[in-house]
Amino acid sequence: MKISFLIQVLAVVTLACGGSAQADCAFPKAPASIPDGKTASEQEMITAMNAFKAYNEEVTAFGSCLDEEANDKGMASAQRMQMKTLKTKKLNAAIDELQAKAKLFNEQVRIYKARS
Repeated sequence: MKISFLIQVLAVVTLACGGSAQADCAFPKAPASIPDGKTASEQEMITAMNAFKAYNEEVTAFGSCLDEEANDKGMASAQRMQMKTLKTKKLNAAIDELQAKAKLFNEQVRIYKARS
């Protein structure tokens, strides 16, 4: 199974999504742990891969939520510009965290695959 490739594709898809933030958009939480490739079972690696897929979807939804907030027609122009700047910062933070966690997971996938 090409777990590493899937995570890389998910990260690229996430980069293509935009977003901005306010209190209504919950910042996505990364998976709590990454299995150790030296000792993890195949099932643990698959479970982690599925957790990363869900996390990627949460980051994408976060970006969409931020976009909706930034495009609120009821805001003044200056307020909308501030919202878009905040949106960009928050989405970039979420994407940076996703990429960092995906990189760590991919390293463990390589270690796991090297065992075989």
